[in-house]
Amino acid sequence: MGSRRGRGLGVAALVVGVLGVVLAVGGFAYVRDAYGVSTVGGRSMRPTYEQGQRVVWERVGGSEVRRGDVVVFTPPESYGIDGPLMKRVIGVGGDRVRCCTLVGSRERVTVNGKPIEEPYVYGGDADGARRPYDVKVPDGRLFLLGDYRANSNDSRFHPDDQRGTVSMNAVLGRVTDDRTVPALLVTAMLLGLVLLLTGIGLGIGFLAVRRRRAPRFPPVPWPVQPPQG
Repeated sequence: MGSRRGRGLGVAALVVGVLGVVLAVGGFAYVRDAYGVSTVGGRSMRPTYEQGQRVVWERVGGSEVRRGDVVVFTPPESYGIDGPLMKRVIGVGGDRVRCCTLVGSRERVTVNGKPIEEPYVYGGDADGARRPYDVKVPDGRLFLLGDYRANSNDSRFHPDDQRGTVSMNAVLGRVTDDRTVPALLVTAMLLGLVLLLTGIGLGIGFLAVRRRRAPRFPPVPWPVQPPQG
């Protein structure tokens, strides 16, 4: 019975430990490769994202983003900024982006001649800079604006650099407010660590059982000399 128990502990330690390593290492590797975390460094994306707020972004290529997405990207040299920026995609390759058209009492940005709804802009001000623009976005590029139009260094202020557009290749990822997948991955990592520690504990138990069952040999008696005389 004892030997079976020992073997059972050994098998359990191996299975649980390996499963723990797979979950912990696999979850960490996937999170690292699929997501990034950044801190909002300025106020250009207010009121959607506040300065100092931590945001999660999924690593996707520029070809996967759509109008309305908030992207993290490497800015061109003309921006004079060393580090990633966050802006909202207003136009993609082939779009014509124009500012601004008066609709009722509000100024609105138009894309391909149609006013777009922008409930996210700060104070409802879709213009902000009081400088009109009319841009045909080249293929493979994006027209980007901040949500706080009066306080954002974006495509409007770089007309000499491909009409202010940014290459799709500069996109690092798309900001996501859905924490479901990252939370599941972190949970898997933590579960993997728990299983790994459990496997180590079972392994220690297995070694203890083996040590108790190790054969003990009696001491070898000294040779007895035959009586003399």
